[in-house]
Amino acid sequence: MIPSRILVAAAFLLALSGCGSEVLSPSGDVAVKLRDVLGITTALILVIVLPVMVTTVIFALRYRKSDRESRGDYDPHFHHSTSLELLIWAAPLAIIIWLGALTWVSTHKLDPYRPLDSETAGVTADAEPLIVEVVSMDWKWLFFYPQYGIATVNELAAPVDRPISFRLTSTEVMNAFYVPTLAGMIYTMPSMQTQLHAVINAPGTYKGMSSHYSGAGFSGMNFPFYGMDQAGFDAWIDKARASGQVLDRDRYRALLKPSENEPAALFTLADETLYHDILNRCVEPGQTCMDAEMAGHGGGHGDMPAHEMQGHDMPAQGMPDHGGATHDAAGSAGAQITPTSAPADAAPTDPHANHSGN
Repeated sequence: MIPSRILVAAAFLLALSGCGSEVLSPSGDVAVKLRDVLGITTALILVIVLPVMVTTVIFALRYRKSDRESRGDYDPHFHHSTSLELLIWAAPLAIIIWLGALTWVSTHKLDPYRPLDSETAGVTADAEPLIVEVVSMDWKWLFFYPQYGIATVNELAAPVDRPISFRLTSTEVMNAFYVPTLAGMIYTMPSMQTQLHAVINAPGTYKGMSSHYSGAGFSGMNFPFYGMDQAGFDAWIDKARASGQVLDRDRYRALLKPSENEPAALFTLADETLYHDILNRCVEPGQTCMDAEMAGHGGGHGDMPAHEMQGHDMPAQGMPDHGGATHDAAGSAGAQITPTSAPADAAPTDPHANHSGN
C-alpha cells in the first residue's frame, strides 16, 4: 500500500504541473516581462525568507534544552550586537529598495494603457496596431474587428509580431479578460472602457478565459486565441466574411440572452457603431448615448443627426471616424468619456460634466 504522504506529495506535484505553462513560458513579450518581474520579485523575497527559515532550524537545534553543550554559550545578560543589528536592518532595507525600484519601473513600462513601442520584441516603430473591441457578456465573449468589418463570439486571433490594441467593456456585470500567454488580466465594466496593449510572438493556439467570477456560466467563458502568420490571419478574416452570418442589432439582442458554453461563431459586422452603443448604453432606438449626454446633445440615439452620432473616433489608432465624441479610458479605475466635438449652442446641463476644457 502506498503511504498517504507519498500520495499527498504526488497530488501536490500534479497540481503544480497543471499551473499553466503559458504563465511561466509565455509567447508574448508583455507576458514574458511580467513573468520576469514575478521571478525577480520571488528571488529577492527568498533572499530574506530562506536564511530566516534556515536559522530558525539552527537556533532551535543549537539551543534546545536537551543540548547541554550549548548551555555554556548561553549569556542571559546579552542585550545588543552592532553587527547583528546591521544585518537585521540592512538586508531587508536593501531588498525593499530593490523591490521598490523594480515595481516603479515595471509598473510604468508594463502599464496596460501604454501603447507598445520598438522596445517590445517583434514590434516595429511603424507597425499599425490591430484593434480589437471586446465585450464580456453572460456568459460569452464578443470580439469586434472594426478594421476588417467582422466580429466573433468566443474566438480570437491575431497575426504574429503585430501590436494588438484591446478596447474592453461589458454588458451587465464586471468581468476580467485574461490570455495568460499574451499579457496580464484586465477588467471589463459596464459603461466603462478599459485598455490593454499586447503582442503575440509565436504562432500557436492558446487559452483565453474569464478570470473573474460572474455567475452560473463563468466556468464556460473560455475561448481559443490563435497566433497566426499574416497569411493565416488573412485567411481567417476571409473565413469570417464568408461565414454567411451577419451581426446586426437583432442578432446582438439574441446574444444578450444568458447562455452557457456558447460555441464559437464568426460574423460579418453589419453595424460599425454597435460597439460604441454597447459601451454608451444606447443600443435600442430612442436611448440617449452617454457620450452624447456628456456633450450636451440630450436627445435619444434614434433622434440624433447622423453627423452627430459618435462611432469610433480614434483615427490615431486606425479607427473609422464617425464624428462626435471620443470615448477613451484614462486610468485603471475606469473610462473617461471625453466629448471632442459638440454643437456650438450645446452646453452641458451639469457644469462639472464636461472636463475636456480643463
